[in-house]
Amino acid sequence: MSIENPADLLRSLFDHAVEVADPMQSLARHLPPKPEGRVIVVGAGKASARMAEAVEAVWGPCQGLVITRYGYARPCQGIEIIEAAHPVPDAAGQAATERMLTLLQGLGEDDFVLALISGGASSLLVAPSTGITLPEKQEVNAALLASGAPIQQMNVVRKHLSRVKGGQLAAAAYPATMLSLMISDVPGDDMSMIGSGPTVGDASVNSDATAILERWGIAVPNSVTVTLQKRSGVVAPDDVRLSRVKNRIYAAPRQSLDAAEALATNAGLRVVRLGNDVEGEARQVARQHAERALAEQAKLSAGDKPVVLLSGGELTVTRRGNGVGGPNAEYALALAIALNQAPDIWGLACDTDGVDGGAEVAGAIIAPDTLQRAREVRSDPHAALDANDAHGFFERVGGQVVTGPTFTNVNDFRAIVVAPQ
Repeated sequence: MSIENPADLLRSLFDHAVEVADPMQSLARHLPPKPEGRVIVVGAGKASARMAEAVEAVWGPCQGLVITRYGYARPCQGIEIIEAAHPVPDAAGQAATERMLTLLQGLGEDDFVLALISGGASSLLVAPSTGITLPEKQEVNAALLASGAPIQQMNVVRKHLSRVKGGQLAAAAYPATMLSLMISDVPGDDMSMIGSGPTVGDASVNSDATAILERWGIAVPNSVTVTLQKRSGVVAPDDVRLSRVKNRIYAAPRQSLDAAEALATNAGLRVVRLGNDVEGEARQVARQHAERALAEQAKLSAGDKPVVLLSGGELTVTRRGNGVGGPNAEYALALAIALNQAPDIWGLACDTDGVDGGAEVAGAIIAPDTLQRAREVRSDPHAALDANDAHGFFERVGGQVVTGPTFTNVNDFRAIVVAPQ
């Protein structure tokens, strides 16, 4: 069995995975009836404005404030939408976060808070611990992003340098009742790690954050060292201030991969799932997946169904060069190198939020002729990989996937189509 246009098939799988995670398609059935009395809506993340739009489509105009990434605002009837920087926080995010904390002050037991949390909230909710300036917080955040540390470890550090993460947003609303609806973008769907868990308690301590900084060789300002020697505001899971909070993940990577699997099956492909929560260095995972793709192809005979390898999760990049890249584009570039023009294998790696690392590009598609096209335009794939310049490589060679804002975020989506030779 042959595939008429593998690149179009890959793109359709990705687009469908994004579509099912769109809050306008998925959030309404998880909303309770609008409570009587005072209702406040707060939120942060790359999907949060779309989530707010979906809430008001059901509840009507609401009082509230939501912080999203620049370019990701959506029209709302009553909820104020503020745009700020991601992945490195800025002053707009800091000012909006202070306003959000003020909005939650003085609530009573009869009040209700709906929190809308999605990936990106770690950078958009910005309230540095006392004694740490915004530039110092920005410096630490940028170093974490370049270190190659897993997202869970980065978020532990972020929590202990914040006045809003690690359950502190929920604590600020106590004794009001809070429902926190989340879109998961973290491996394993750990609620305490989505957006650094602003509504979820955390048992980690300052020394855990210090150990992570040391493990990844991250130099920090003296103010950060001093802060981590004190007791942070991170809220323990059994703290009474979290006793009136209900946290719920309503959209996650698994659901999007399930939808892509169903679409691929209907298109006549055999699906192999490599995991919903794959982690690791992008280039290393790409080599492993290339080996698996070649092994699957070796099993195929003429006339067999093509195979699609699906995976999700969050890969990392240890920054070694000064190029423009991201984990999905770097995975795609490393995959192309590892496959070395193997015939009848195509791949896609994209971030479901539409932004991969340092560019307004979701990711890339590779084909058997990707390296040939690179030679034609005199672009060295190995040099690009060494420079962490995967986005630059695909801009020169072709293959970039540009979606614009998707208004959701269920992490990385990867698919490799393998056809019989």
